[in-house]
Amino acid sequence: MLISIVYDSGYGHTARVAEAVAEGVWEIQGAEVNIVAVAEGPVDWTALEKSDAIIFGSPTYSGMISARFKQFCEDSTKTAWFEQKWRNKIAAGFTNSGAQHGDKLNSLVSMALFAAQHGMIWVGLDIMPGNASSTGSVDDLNRHGSWLGVMTQSNNDQAAEVTPIQSDLKTATYLGRRVAETTGRFQLA
Repeated sequence: MLISIVYDSGYGHTARVAEAVAEGVWEIQGAEVNIVAVAEGPVDWTALEKSDAIIFGSPTYSGMISARFKQFCEDSTKTAWFEQKWRNKIAAGFTNSGAQHGDKLNSLVSMALFAAQHGMIWVGLDIMPGNASSTGSVDDLNRHGSWLGVMTQSNNDQAAEVTPIQSDLKTATYLGRRVAETTGRFQLA
């Protein structure tokens, strides 16, 4: 089972989230990971076509996916969309911003719509919102309360080695594991 993680990262924070997602995928026996940083050169479209699942990731800048991730989306039209090469593949997404909210939902909606246009099957989070009660804390999984995908937050004045915090990274790891498990079940069906 091959799962690709396609992401952009402007300052390293979203790359750190991509690594956490990959850790979750690796927890499932038989799962292989193909990590694609869109800013690091040409995309191997053949590897994406061979993937059983593709997890998308982008920082949220000004309430939207990054320009480089948007370029990847546009480039996929000729290479994958016209022939629906990703049809029935599992898809999921994650995003990071400096603000607690930062309009991250818009980025996840953009990714889910992109996946839908490719005929993909979107997998969201099935974790109850964390940090949502008087006994909750920022250490809870899904502390941003997202259902569509993983939302993480990085303080603007801290490097990627420090932020996002562990609960956000553990939520990302959970998503990777969930996608790998879902992909495995989907293949058996």
